[in-house]
Parts: sequence; C-alpha cells; structure tokens
Amino acid sequence: MIRPIVGHTSTRVKLAEAARNDRLPQVLLVTGEAGVGKQRLALWLAQWLLCGQPAAEPCGTCRGCRSVLELQHPDLHWFVPVLRPKAADPDGQAEEVAEALADVMTERRTRGLWGAPDPMAIHGMGSVRLMRRRAAITAAQGGRRVLIIGDAERLSLQDGGQDAANALLKLLEEPPAGLHAILTTADERRVLPTIRSRSVPVRLGRVRDDEVRAFAREVMAAADVEAVVRAADGVIGRAIAQEEGEGEGEGAATPRKAAEQFLAALRAGDAALSERLLKQGAFAARGDFTAMLDALSVTLLERARAAAGKPAAQRKVLAALDRVADAREAAAGNVNPQLLLTVLADELVAAR
Repeated sequence: MIRPIVGHTSTRVKLAEAARNDRLPQVLLVTGEAGVGKQRLALWLAQWLLCGQPAAEPCGTCRGCRSVLELQHPDLHWFVPVLRPKAADPDGQAEEVAEALADVMTERRTRGLWGAPDPMAIHGMGSVRLMRRRAAITAAQGGRRVLIIGDAERLSLQDGGQDAANALLKLLEEPPAGLHAILTTADERRVLPTIRSRSVPVRLGRVRDDEVRAFAREVMAAADVEAVVRAADGVIGRAIAQEEGEGEGEGAATPRKAAEQFLAALRAGDAALSERLLKQGAFAARGDFTAMLDALSVTLLERARAAAGKPAAQRKVLAALDRVADAREAAAGNVNPQLLLTVLADELVAAR
C-alpha cells in the first residue's frame, strides 16, 4: 500500500475546500522541485475525490480510499513515463503502454514509494491514446474519475512527443464531465505553453524538518534519522535516496551531483571544463546523460527562483535554462552526448 502523504497541509486544505464547494478546476498542474511530493499530492487529491465520505481529509477507511491507496480503483488512471513501445501499430503501442504501467503500479504498490522514472522514458503517442480511451470510459462507480499524469514535461521530449502533447491538449481543452486531470512537473517551463495555459497551477514548496523527521522515523524506520533529515533538506525524495544509498560509493554520482560537477567545471575554467567534457562518453549511458540534464534544469530553476528581486541575474539563469532545455530535446535523438555537452558548455560560457 502507498505510504502516507507528508506535509503540504495548507495546500491540501485549500484543495479540499475547493472540491467540497464544487470549485476545484478540472485540470491542475502541480509544480515543485523533484522529490517534493507532487505525485503523492495528486494521489491524495484523487483519494479525496473518490472517497465515500470526505471531510478535511479522505476518510481512509471506505472502499474508495482503500482502493486508491492499493492502486486498484477502477476510476483512477495514473500515467507515468514509460520506455518507447516497440509495436508499430497504434493499438499495439497502447497495449504495451498499459502493460508497462501495470508493472510500474505493481512495484509502487509493493514498495509504497517511488523514485524518478527512467531518463529515457516518455509519454508518447501510445500513452496519449490510452489516456484518451480511459478518459472516455464511464465511471465504474458512478462518480468522478481521476487522471494523473506524472512528469508531464516528458510529453515533449521524444520523437512524436509534440503530436502526443497536441493530442492530449484536445482532451484538456474540454475534459469530459466528472473527469479531473492532475498533471505534475518539476519544471513547468518544459511543459508546452498550450497545456500550461489550460491548467491551473498548484505550487508545492519543501516540507518542514519535523515532518521529514517523523517520516524517517515512523515510515522509513531509518537507522540515522537526523542524517536523513539533513540530506532531505525538506525534500522527501532525497530522504528516500539517502536511506537507500543511491549514488553512494566511490565513483558513483547521482544526476544532481553530476549537474553540480558540470556547473563547477564551468566556473573553474578551461582546464576543468575540458576534463569534464572528456569524461562524457560518446554514446554509452545515454540515460545517465539525460538524467544529468534533467537535474541541471532543476538546479538552474532553483537558482532562478533564488534570484528573485535581481532581474539581471535571473535573466541569465533563465537563458541558461532555455539552452539546457534545447539540449535535453536534442539528447532524445541520435546525437553524440559528448558533442552535445560540448556545444551546451560553449553556449553557457558565452552567455555568462
């Protein structure tokens, strides 16, 4: 079963009040840095909407609540990026996506937690076809239906992604009655503007240390609770990574560390930058490379927010974000990562 939600209390109160008064927008875009709990909030809202007797919180005991937390509710459709289907025909692609999603949900149901998707995973046309099919199905229990689209920025990262996003746009323009669509993203700038314009934003910040501490102690049963709290710095996803030891060990580097190392090499000058570029494999570990670019986007986005009130500095960071976004899209094709990183480095140095 899915683990309890952590924090975001004020946001939950506002969403519950809006839903209770029939003022909840049908299409929401939940934003916030990676690991802060966006998809978990979306699942909490789905539980509230499908609960038999919701109040300030879902009751947690009715059949609807239990089915949501077990990821088995027939009116909950949770989409996450998956690897590109191998089938050539549209129906075959949709079937492959359905099978891949079933595997993901089985893993999440078993662990109760989840991490970042495969860097090469996408929401392609197969996913969008399946979304539209499921959105058109009448509610199995006669009430609302909920569509969650995690990592919605992946709609524009691969070949055919633009078509996928445009097809989804038709669904979001006029969602069927009773359907609530909740999209999540760590970088709203990478979500198509046409999709952003049809969504009401919900911004999530970091959670309090005491909330992380309670999660580490009661849910994770962490061996060193305070170490988890320090590593998390208000981001639950980092707490989980810390406890599971992701990226630890000699020579290992998480995508965020790799992004920080790249930025440090840019600051250090030609020698350090050349050394970093030479370490980038030509075609090996493409997933690691795209994950690093994703982390670089998140890191720069945090710096852009921190530069609020300093227009000149913020413009430079936002310009760098645009260049990273272009590189991320190019990385989805058959492009040499080493060459791509070299071009990106040259552009970032020139823009300073």
